[in-house]
Amino acid sequence: MRIVADLDRCEGLGMCEAMANDYFEVDEDEDKVTVLDDAPPESDRAHVYAAVQACPVLALTLEG
Repeated sequence: MRIVADLDRCEGLGMCEAMANDYFEVDEDEDKVTVLDDAPPESDRAHVYAAVQACPVLALTLEG
């Protein structure tokens, strides 16, 4: 599994960071997400999936 962020869509709303701050951080100067770890372990799949689904502008996806 790999996290992919579409920075053109990202508005820095921070839902992903609020739900999974081990994997996402919003740069407040640029209002864009930074993926801290793009390859989380399978054991965190449900947690990361929920954070990805919480993005209101659909800027995050999971591959693999």
